[in-house]
Amino acid sequence: MLFREKQQLTICVAACVIVGGFVLFRYLPLRRRMKAARQTKVAQTLTIAKGTADGKQLPLLKEQLLELQRELENYEANIPERSDIGVFLQRIAGLMNEHNLRGQVIEPRKEIKAEKLNCIPVNMKCKGRLTQIFEFYRRLQGMDRLIRIEQVKLFNDSDFSGEVAMEAKAVIYYKPQVGQG
Repeated sequence: MLFREKQQLTICVAACVIVGGFVLFRYLPLRRRMKAARQTKVAQTLTIAKGTADGKQLPLLKEQLLELQRELENYEANIPERSDIGVFLQRIAGLMNEHNLRGQVIEPRKEIKAEKLNCIPVNMKCKGRLTQIFEFYRRLQGMDRLIRIEQVKLFNDSDFSGEVAMEAKAVIYYKPQVGQG
């Protein structure tokens, strides 16, 4: 009987070693691979979903791009090759006159030169009703020359008659001529 018990014990130990070896060397590695495969599948599904969502945004982005291209279409044309500052400042004064703005001061400052684009800072002052000043700015924006308004200050007059004093700092751009610094 002792032999039989040893034989059974040996069979049980061998079975445990086989099962342990199977679990340790086959089942656990396969389980890790399956887990990694599931995670990869989830990541790929998320990537596909994101790509699909981004793909739906593409027509919207194309429309925005076309709109920006239309806005910037005449950008280069709005930067003349000569400063013509006198003529342009007269046009600004003319706009102020059209809108009945009084106390006009249009004062160019020192020119700033760069390699591809020069600019002339300009200080502007005038007085008028707020609607007149806003209409002046709307028309100024529609001019065929690039001008950037950097600062606008509006002051109510002391007797509250509806008059507003405006001070603005603007920059007028032009392209330097060939050979100019």
